[in-house]
Amino acid sequence: MNRLSQDALGNHAPLFAKTRGDVAVSFEFFPPKTDAMAETLWRSIETLAPLKPRFVSVTYGAGGSTRERTHATVSRIVRETELTPAAHLTCVGASRDEIDEVARSYWQAGVRHIVALRGDPPEPGTPYAPHPDGYATAADLVAGLKKVADFDISVAAYPETHPEADCPDSDLENLIRKIDAGADRAITQFFFSADNFFRFRDKLAARRPDVELVPGILPVTNVATARRFAGQCGAAIPDWMDGVFEGLDELPAARQLVAATIAGELCGQLYAGGVRHFHFYTLNRAELAFAICHLLGVRG
Repeated sequence: MNRLSQDALGNHAPLFAKTRGDVAVSFEFFPPKTDAMAETLWRSIETLAPLKPRFVSVTYGAGGSTRERTHATVSRIVRETELTPAAHLTCVGASRDEIDEVARSYWQAGVRHIVALRGDPPEPGTPYAPHPDGYATAADLVAGLKKVADFDISVAAYPETHPEADCPDSDLENLIRKIDAGADRAITQFFFSADNFFRFRDKLAARRPDVELVPGILPVTNVATARRFAGQCGAAIPDWMDGVFEGLDELPAARQLVAATIAGELCGQLYAGGVRHFHFYTLNRAELAFAICHLLGVRG
C-alpha cells in the first residue's frame, strides 16, 4: 500500500467505528394542525419511542390555538406514552399571569420539563416587543418558571450568534443570563459546522463549565426550506449544500440518503469531539433521526 493510500485510510477512518451506544438523544416535534398531520406525528413518536430519548419537546407559538395544540399534544404524550415531554413556552403575546397559569397546568398534568424561549414576533419581519405585562426576556421567563415550580428548564443557544444580537459576545452574555436565572441546559439551534459548535462550547465552558450544551441537529432534505429556517436563527448554510442536492427534486429517496449522510457525518464529528447528547429537529418525521441514531449506536 502506498503512502497516499495509507494517509487516506488514516485520515478518513469510519466516523462511527468507535461509537458504543453511549449516547443520549432527544427529539423535537411540533403540534399538528390536522388529523392527517396528527397521524404522521404519532407514527413518528411510535417509531422513535423505543430509542428511549431523554425527552421529547413540543414547540409553541403565540396565539391561543397554537398554545392549545401544544398543550393537547404534550398531555397526550403524558397519557399514552412513557416518554418524558418537554413543553415549549415563550414570552410572546401573554402576560406573566397567563404564562404562569400555563406553567401550572403543565405541572399539574405531570410535565416537569420546560423549554423556555423568548419567542419570535407573531408577524415575521416585525421587531420583537414584549407584552406590557409579560416576561421581557427568556432569562426573565426562566426565573419566573422557577418560582412557579421546580421545573427542569432548557433554553436556546446560538453557535453562530442570534440574528438580533449586537455581536457574539453579547449573545453569549444573554445565554449566561438565562443560565444564571436557573436554566439546566442549553440546546443549540441547528448548524452545519462542527468547528463552530466546538468553538462556542469552549467559550461557554470558560464562563460556565458545568452547563450542558446540547447540539441541535436538523437533517436537511430541502435546502430552500433550510435557508428559510436559517434566516430566523442565524445559522449558515454552506454553499456546497446546494450542489449536493442539485438534480434531486424528483428523487425523494436520494434526497433522504444525502440528508442522512450529511447529518450523520456532522454527528460523527461531534461524537469524536466528546458530544454524548444529540437533539434532533424532526419536523415530525422519524426516518432520518432514527437512521442517524442507529449510526450512533442508539438502538431500541
